[in-house]
Amino acid sequence: MNKKSYTFFIVSNQEGKTRKIVVSVTKAKIIFLMLSIVVLVLTTGLIDYFGLLVQALENKKLKAENAQLLKQFQVVEAKVNSLENSLERVKSFTAKLKLITNVDAQDRIAKLTMGNKPTVPSPYGEEYEPMDQRLTTQGMNDQDKIFAPSKVLNEQRGELTSQNSDKDYASLVVRIDKAVKETQLKEQSVIELWEGLSERQSLLNSTPNIKPARGWLTSGFGYRQNPFTGKNTMHAGLDIAASPGSPVYAPADGLVIFASYDESYGKLVSIDHGFGVTTRFGHNSQIYVHVGQRISKWDVIAAVGNTGRSTGPHLHYEVRINSVPVDPINFILDE
Repeated sequence: MNKKSYTFFIVSNQEGKTRKIVVSVTKAKIIFLMLSIVVLVLTTGLIDYFGLLVQALENKKLKAENAQLLKQFQVVEAKVNSLENSLERVKSFTAKLKLITNVDAQDRIAKLTMGNKPTVPSPYGEEYEPMDQRLTTQGMNDQDKIFAPSKVLNEQRGELTSQNSDKDYASLVVRIDKAVKETQLKEQSVIELWEGLSERQSLLNSTPNIKPARGWLTSGFGYRQNPFTGKNTMHAGLDIAASPGSPVYAPADGLVIFASYDESYGKLVSIDHGFGVTTRFGHNSQIYVHVGQRISKWDVIAAVGNTGRSTGPHLHYEVRINSVPVDPINFILDE
């Protein structure tokens, strides 16, 4: 029985060169099957290659966008930090202004003498919210969802992630919302304070609220080791180091009640600002005012020196309320 076969002739362009190939049907099917498999494998490989190429291009784009977003995030975070720091300074400044202007004379004197009134400690050792103000279980779960990501982000695919929970997007949004709300509250508080200041301008002008000399603090208010005796004694003011001859400014309106030499203070100026408040300026090299002279805030009243019991050029600055020394830092707003 004759087997079916396929005959292929290969004809050369040169004369007399012709080849004949006879392939049986079975071999032809096997060859066709193998060629089909090879073509299928190559096609699949090409598809996967182009798919990976497209994904690589997409990942490169996502990584570039990710890097840009991280830079923008860092810029926004820096601005939020700056805003929060500014709010803290506004809080401190507003608190001092309220302390000076938003109470009557006797309360003002008491608070500036003792500082802010301490809060009453909780009997449990810490503060707890009242029961009616606490979140429900559902409320706490809803709040947790804000900070817990719904799925793990794939960094290999260029998705934006942050290992630090304090720097993720959700917490940043919360911080921004909080800062905006506090800004609105502080704006209202400052408006109310300004209205109060308009009514208490004379009181503010007669309250010493600036540092009287430009320099750095070398000794604060309180007990310290006396440089002459070596014993712990009360230091009744602030020492501000400055170059000899530097101007000493009046920290508020008032009346000069002493302008002469004192054995301990050296060349001393004392000003009565009313409301029981007086200030002293010691160790001056020159005195530019006289007793009975009415002076205004920022008037130059003396020059920094090293007179009296002094270890170097500086200004000794005191604030006294009803003749009792108090910490001048409670009054200074520009520190």
